[in-house]
Amino acid sequence: MQFIDEAIIHVKAGDGGDGAAAFRREDGVPRGGPSGGDGGDGGSIIFVADPKLSSLLDFKYRRHYKAERGEDGRHKDQYGAAGDDLVVRVPVGTVIYEDGGEAPLVDLDAADARFVVARGGRGGRGNIHFKSPWNQAPRTAEPGTPGEERTIRLELKLLADVGLLGLPNVGKSTFISHVSRARPKIADYPFTTLVPNLGVVRLSDERTFVVADIPGLIAGAAEGAGLGHQFLRHVERCRVLLHIVDASYLASAEGRTPLGDHDAINRELAEYAPELAAKPQVVVLNKTDTTSPEVIAEAQREFAEQGIELLLMSAATGDGIALVLERLWSFLQSP
Repeated sequence: MQFIDEAIIHVKAGDGGDGAAAFRREDGVPRGGPSGGDGGDGGSIIFVADPKLSSLLDFKYRRHYKAERGEDGRHKDQYGAAGDDLVVRVPVGTVIYEDGGEAPLVDLDAADARFVVARGGRGGRGNIHFKSPWNQAPRTAEPGTPGEERTIRLELKLLADVGLLGLPNVGKSTFISHVSRARPKIADYPFTTLVPNLGVVRLSDERTFVVADIPGLIAGAAEGAGLGHQFLRHVERCRVLLHIVDASYLASAEGRTPLGDHDAINRELAEYAPELAAKPQVVVLNKTDTTSPEVIAEAQREFAEQGIELLLMSAATGDGIALVLERLWSFLQSP
């Protein structure tokens, strides 16, 4: 299934029905008087967070949503029926904005959370409401009011406890496939992950948390290099970030270093959102099976000089993963 995490749609609530101007016409009831009923209220458009959904794909193919209009009032004091509300289901974690606005209208971050995006119009009053001792045959009736109409922007932000960070091909997908049932694409070339993936990590029956793997960042992402910042919104809700750096470059001649990669990613985070860069990070050196212990120890020393503890693991063999998961769990338990 295609992953869509942004959409712009137009919504129109139902208009209220018009009130009726009518008079009783019955045998044996001379001068029956006004009998026009009220129009029904228009249907509203209500968004509901559905935990069974995982993408905004439906909104790629349908961009206009309109609720039912209220029925007009009728004679014999009959009120028009109200229009049915239109319930639109979206994934949990959907944020709704006015198109062009920066402040969200609502963040549907809990299952079954509801929000009325557009309210239906009110039905107009029929002429039964306008009778008075001075006007016993009123011919006045009110029209219904129009329903609200607006263009809105939907953004999906995945709900996860831990977010994975790192340059492309450092082993994030291998890690999430090792610790959960998520099965992202894994290959030996950059940008194999093109959409976010979620995985549930189960340490025991009582200890579980959710990990989000997003496509890798590269230096210059703020200017659109690589996939840019397109998917960083999916780690904004995470409580802790797992920053994975690659040990295989320690023995290469490319000039890259784990510390340099770490600093490059954090600069991109700070440019995108300073509050995201300020989130706690667990930094881990992956692919430790590809280089010598002496070289790895030197990398740990360089990180220590910056006040950063560098954990070690090999996502391919599973070595060191248990310690990384326990460290993440300890962060999640801290207030």
